[in-house]
Amino acid sequence: MKFYDREEKQELLNNIREASLQESQMTVLFGRRRIGKTQLALQCTTDSLTLYFFVARKAEALLCQDFVYEAENKLGVPIGSYTSFSKLFRHLLIISAERPFSLIIDEFQDFQRANTAIFSEIQREWDLNKATSKVNLVISGSIYSLMHQIFEDRKEPLFSRAGQMIHLQPFKVEILKEILKDHHPSFQPEDLLALYAFTGGIAWYVSLFMTNKAYTKDKMIALLTRVNSPFLNEGKNLLIEEFGPDYSIYFSILECIAGGDYTRGEIENRLGKAEIGGYLSRLEKYYSLISKKRPIFSKESSKQVRYCIADNFLTFWFRFIYRYQSYIESGALRLVENIVRRDYEVFSGIMLERYFRDKFMQSGMYTHIGMYWNRKGENEIDLIAMNEIDKTAAIYEIKRDASRYSRTLLEKKVENLLEAEKELKKYTLSIDKLSMEDM
Repeated sequence: MKFYDREEKQELLNNIREASLQESQMTVLFGRRRIGKTQLALQCTTDSLTLYFFVARKAEALLCQDFVYEAENKLGVPIGSYTSFSKLFRHLLIISAERPFSLIIDEFQDFQRANTAIFSEIQREWDLNKATSKVNLVISGSIYSLMHQIFEDRKEPLFSRAGQMIHLQPFKVEILKEILKDHHPSFQPEDLLALYAFTGGIAWYVSLFMTNKAYTKDKMIALLTRVNSPFLNEGKNLLIEEFGPDYSIYFSILECIAGGDYTRGEIENRLGKAEIGGYLSRLEKYYSLISKKRPIFSKESSKQVRYCIADNFLTFWFRFIYRYQSYIESGALRLVENIVRRDYEVFSGIMLERYFRDKFMQSGMYTHIGMYWNRKGENEIDLIAMNEIDKTAAIYEIKRDASRYSRTLLEKKVENLLEAEKELKKYTLSIDKLSMEDM
């Protein structure tokens, strides 16, 4: 699949590379695995001398052997033998003073497995040599919690050393449309919704579907659930290391949320566990895997909280793959495929609501976007998009099937909303439906 999107990030990274010709620059590129960090870093250094170091889970001496080989191969000069990365790093910084280059270090957080003191050692060499060297240092990492700790915790040696912290986000919905159109010009709204629902715009997942010519909803489901599908173990591959020994508790909570238990009380009832507040807090604030949803006009302190998994693929994985893991392990993949097809309409209906909220947010035309429900959890409105500058608000009911929309019912909901939220009476309102035809 060709390289899509990321124009703003490419411009920023290109400007940083230019600045490194005067003085070394450190840039941190982070985001969840599979999102395209390595591809972006390589894309932005393709026209310049670039060293690529991948931090495999090896002893430091073995890593240095790999890195020396890469450096000698690209720089064309003898580097010598090293067992300490910090000493090799210092040598490379010195070389760059006369011969500028880019250095990409991928999966940077895994250095701590090889040497617990390595971040302090890197910090020392960077501080001593940054001003006289000319390295465009791009550091990439996938484990959000560790990357946040390494570069944003005041107690850590590399705190504030990065000139830029770039959090790479999934493809926007318009880019997904572009990709699908390039590969399958006659795609249907159902196909676009499936691509969004299953990938959430994560580059590697999108590429897998396109490479395997899974352009339609049916072919996507077949690829997801086939024997040896790369998607089957993906949730475990992504998260077990993040969570550590408590992973089973976190997985259970995520399964509950993916299955429709959106409040803390509902999750605790399902798990029979008295206290999960700490786990929910870490999932939200430390791991950035779940988010709190409140009615659009509620205060931050409101207890009208519903939780959702922020990642589309993980929502799918916990709802259909993790939940039916025993079927997969017994070889009953056809049964899992049938369950996905059976429940797809409900799942994709939830994803359609998320699709339109993303689409409206990415348009940049609104100051506030959200959902609404009252204190009893009733009078639900799928989407309210407000512009607080010109005092307008668009209110929508979202339906997969447009024929199921009732304007009369939505008008009644809006009437109740205006009684509860008097401030909205100052706005010019429009009400309408959104369906698959509007994607």
